[in-house]
Amino acid sequence: MDCHIEIFHEGQWLEAAHASFSDVVRNGFRPNDCVFEYDLPYAFGDAPAPVSLVIPVDADRHVRKTWPTFLYDLVPQGNGRRFLLDHLKLPDAQASDLPLLCAGAFNPIGRLRIREAVHYYEQHVERHELAADGFTFDELLARSPDFYEMMMVHGMLAAGGTGVQGVAPKYLLTRGHDGKWHPDAALPDDQAQRHYIIKRPRGPSDADRKVLRNEARYMEVARRFGIRSFDIPVLHADMLFIPRFDRRARDGRVQRFHQESVASIAGLAGFGTQADQFELVNAIRSVVDVPLAETIEFIRRDVLNLAMRNTDNHARNTAVQTVDGVTRLTPLFDFAPMYLDPEGITRSARWYHPDSRKELKNWSDILVQLSLPDQERAQVVEALVRFGEQLTTLSGCMREVGVDNDIVDFVTPSIEAQRTQLLALR
Repeated sequence: MDCHIEIFHEGQWLEAAHASFSDVVRNGFRPNDCVFEYDLPYAFGDAPAPVSLVIPVDADRHVRKTWPTFLYDLVPQGNGRRFLLDHLKLPDAQASDLPLLCAGAFNPIGRLRIREAVHYYEQHVERHELAADGFTFDELLARSPDFYEMMMVHGMLAAGGTGVQGVAPKYLLTRGHDGKWHPDAALPDDQAQRHYIIKRPRGPSDADRKVLRNEARYMEVARRFGIRSFDIPVLHADMLFIPRFDRRARDGRVQRFHQESVASIAGLAGFGTQADQFELVNAIRSVVDVPLAETIEFIRRDVLNLAMRNTDNHARNTAVQTVDGVTRLTPLFDFAPMYLDPEGITRSARWYHPDSRKELKNWSDILVQLSLPDQERAQVVEALVRFGEQLTTLSGCMREVGVDNDIVDFVTPSIEAQRTQLLALR
């Protein structure tokens, strides 16, 4: 079974690489089950960009024991995964990842897609009559019968439900120049004004709604504390409108930026994998343009995760992107009071001592183990001490932006614990 990987470059889709898999897959993927190679015309073209920041463009044929990990960024998850599993009559198992990739990765986040998935989507459109006129904002909020039918039945593919990962129901919608909202894949680039992810509560409980209601407020707090941010999401009813930063619509054209999870860069296969934060930092530093700045950014984000109890810190909730030739961490995303989630989400990425494998929870111990030049380590310490001083105002800032009072009360002890640790670094 083959999948052909296409990349968006200079306004067009180009075949960049392909991966070949054995027709027989048992218990996942066997040794030598994947052969990966760049398309030769692409490899010898004009300054070709890699499909992954850790897979340089070359003309070699690579026989691999595992998938290239960037492909996992393209495999549908959440509602989109369930939708496709039902369509394909497949069990929810690791062996289904490949057919899901070849059916659902036609319009993912970033600038890659799978050609076989594009064909699957085109066949899907031929089978179903999709609304072509778009929806007004009021129709979107009201989730009119036509809108609901398109989103949940015919339009899951067009709305990109298969192209964005995570458990919470999400749609990829585009606001057109006509002022209406369209399924992302259904609107030509020259008609696009802005691209959004629309997120709904993970489940039906009050806690699920509370998490979603406070996500935009958490994002505003992070922005005020100097964390790299994009335009702050806006909540309308039970729908959170998140402006996308992997695309830029301008002058009738759409730019698609390379975006890749830290899990992919660190070589973590599959989903739900426990990650080592030290390995994630090293992976980030190996691909970004300014390693010191991104190390500080990554650690400051983790301080806020711990202080504000955002426990959903898996390695696909952090990504890097390349914009205007600069590679660095993306703006923050999926930052919310996830300790409230009814499923009991715990931190899946932790700081493990490189030798003992014991989890480290004190920043003084963590900083000693970071693989940094001494001068950089001193600069990291200085930045974190300053951040600790900022944390004095964190609870007040949360109240000021409207975070629910009971959430602020609950996280205040963890804020103080982080502040104390950082100030002790002096």
